[in-house]
Amino acid sequence: MTITICGSMEFHQKMREVRRTLEIAGHTVLVPKSLELMDKEGFVHPTTDEDKITAKIEYDFIREHFRKIEKSDAILILNYDKKGITSYIGGNTFLEIGLAFWLGKKIYLFNSIPEMEYKTEMHAMKPIVLGGDLTKIT
Repeated sequence: MTITICGSMEFHQKMREVRRTLEIAGHTVLVPKSLELMDKEGFVHPTTDEDKITAKIEYDFIREHFRKIEKSDAILILNYDKKGITSYIGGNTFLEIGLAFWLGKKIYLFNSIPEMEYKTEMHAMKPIVLGGDLTKIT
């Protein structure tokens, strides 16, 4: 199965670990372009909003990731605790979930659906909650 990993770039180390685990299990794994740039070109993920916006536009991060989702069978959301929210899912990741839903892809959440403003929409898209167990990906 081809799986695209989605989530906050604050979790880039965990993305690498999960990618390795999934590849060992026989999956093809696609990751955000910014992670590829970090690993191949020493890209440093921006920290200010202004620099994040500039990078997203310059590298076309959003559209690039949408293309990966389109090529995939499923997405895996790495939703860890962030900003004081358990299993946080941010704006970009929520967009990616919506796209995957529209395209009819399987949607896996590493952790539970967070208590956030758009939790009803997330529930309605019926993601498969893994409870941290990657072996549940089928």
